[in-house]
Amino acid sequence: MSGPGHELLTGGEALVRALCGHAVTQVFGIPGTHNLEVYRHLSAYGIRHVTPLHEQGAGYAADGYARVTGRAGVVLTTTGPALLNTAAAVGQAYSDSVPLLVVSPGVPLRHPRLSTGLLHETRSQTDALRGVAAFSHRVSSVAEIDAAVARAFTLFRTRRPRPAHIEIPLDLLAATERVGPVRLTPPLERTAPDPRSVREAARHLAAARRPALVLGGGTRDARRVCRALAERLGAPVVTTANGKGAVPETHPLSLGVSLHSPAVRKWLTARDVVLAVGTELAESDFWSPPPRLDGTLIRVDIDPDQMYAGAPADVALVGHARTVLETLLAELPGHARVPDDIATLRAARDAETAERDARWTPYLKALREVLAEDAILTSDSAQCCYYGALPHLPIGSRSQYLHPTGFGTLGYALPAAIGAKTARPDRQVVALSGDGGLQFTVQELATAVRLRLPLPVVVFDNGGYGEIRDEMRARGDTPTAVDLPPVDLPALARAYGGHGTRAYGPEELRRTLTQALTTPGPTLIVVPEESP
Repeated sequence: MSGPGHELLTGGEALVRALCGHAVTQVFGIPGTHNLEVYRHLSAYGIRHVTPLHEQGAGYAADGYARVTGRAGVVLTTTGPALLNTAAAVGQAYSDSVPLLVVSPGVPLRHPRLSTGLLHETRSQTDALRGVAAFSHRVSSVAEIDAAVARAFTLFRTRRPRPAHIEIPLDLLAATERVGPVRLTPPLERTAPDPRSVREAARHLAAARRPALVLGGGTRDARRVCRALAERLGAPVVTTANGKGAVPETHPLSLGVSLHSPAVRKWLTARDVVLAVGTELAESDFWSPPPRLDGTLIRVDIDPDQMYAGAPADVALVGHARTVLETLLAELPGHARVPDDIATLRAARDAETAERDARWTPYLKALREVLAEDAILTSDSAQCCYYGALPHLPIGSRSQYLHPTGFGTLGYALPAAIGAKTARPDRQVVALSGDGGLQFTVQELATAVRLRLPLPVVVFDNGGYGEIRDEMRARGDTPTAVDLPPVDLPALARAYGGHGTRAYGPEELRRTLTQALTTPGPTLIVVPEESP
């Protein structure tokens, strides 16, 4: 164990000691031949290990854990294919600004450049992960492991949190070196904005006649002040998928997740001041090229690059969202502004897709009636999620909704729900998916069974890849390679040791979901859909 002065440690223990020093208490991964020296020390340092059935599942589970805790999710893999299996999850974490740390062994320190046929030999793991992570750091000594871990946690705490990879040559994991006390990220203050820029932003907002707030994933820890700011300004609020719930979606000023709505986009372009917080204002937020905003654009982001990426800021406020918004709120006077007719705008928004979304909304209403106010929901890149739950399942400020935005991976919902439930066992967690997406990671039902997690998994089954099927039809093409052979998914869940059933109507979903929330192990609830 760690202590004052210098100690003789293996690389594996040096890694675990560094993770423990940064308050890591749980990791996800699968042991392999090359990382056993790491696993040897986990229990001695009080670190719990969760073993999924696939490293991609480990990555998504760690992502879900990170999103609901605000702490880094950590993945341990072995070399080669195991590490590369995490790449999709790393890419998703990069897209959604999630603090994810992936640690793997690598080829030995002095491994020759030419291939030798070493087990799991890979030309360059660091090059592969560098393409999807914020950085990939290959250490060259046991003493350097501390610095690499501290580098990752400094990124997570001071800049836009994005995934990092640390590679430890496999011979260093077992090698012993004398090392000093564990090096930790120093105490850091939250980034404060430039006072002149704050005053300028406050001046624009105070004078605005038609203000709007666009809230993204960067508001995760700023919900209270987001609501206070909206109410102070009398400004309607629209969110991205990652900002869902930043202001309670039942609030009179909320337009929910609706940047994709033509009516809301038209309304947004007519605002004289738009305050955009923690969002890229990207195509993945609008589901089409972003509209031109004619009013003054004030952007709040921890990443200074965002101030000129996409829509350039007229007023740039660089810093942590909560710190910036609290400072801004203190500069604003109270307002007696009468907000827009939001009810009419909501009605126009909903009328645009009422026919398409009618197949999901009754079930989502039943889901909402069952769930507690602090429930956590995870979703997939599935029609029932981005057309259904994102706009039509309202959540409050105590709830959380985890969605794979931007990178748009399939198979996210189930393992992310496992990660969220292990982090917050006292809260209801529900996964939402389609039959196509679920089958990317369906084996993680076994993980939920082993952990005895009460975990409803609601699957809308349209017999394949419904979105791509619809896109092919819209092009006038014959749907090709989008229809999946029917699978008895409830029976598959039971084969893994869980529970499985079908819900043929909203009332049946309400009843089975209520039971599933208190039943140990996962319950897969299939809602059969007719393919359009």
